[in-house]
Amino acid sequence: MMMTDEWMSIIEQSEALSDMLLSSEAVLEYRRANNVVYSDKELVKKIYDFTDMKERYEEVQRFGRYHPDYQLVMKNIRLQKRDLDMNEQVAALRLAENDVQDLLNEVSSIIAKSVSDAVKVPTGDGFFSDSSCGGSCGSGGSCSCSA
Repeated sequence: MMMTDEWMSIIEQSEALSDMLLSSEAVLEYRRANNVVYSDKELVKKIYDFTDMKERYEEVQRFGRYHPDYQLVMKNIRLQKRDLDMNEQVAALRLAENDVQDLLNEVSSIIAKSVSDAVKVPTGDGFFSDSSCGGSCGSGGSCSCSA
């Protein structure tokens, strides 16, 4: 592919957009919340313990209730998840992640619509999107979307 002035302009504009996104309030809040969570050594240990328990949970799920540790793993993973969910720093990080995701979804939609109204943008939130179909039904319009 040959580099033209048009391509250079597109690259420069995309870099400017990237810089704007990285300096946005949502991303800065996400970085702050991430630093708060991962600078707390006790909380980091809880997160790693939960990750290990998730691996055990996946192993147990292959055999279902016939696995010898089924009851123990199911109980422990629920307790650990509740403990992490109730942590204020983890909750703040999740909210910040959602805000960044919303920002990226909005920017993606704006860029897609500037190209064409026919461009489908997977936002991951088909229920609340502005069209009747999130673009991921795969049914060719049988869900009564306008696909």
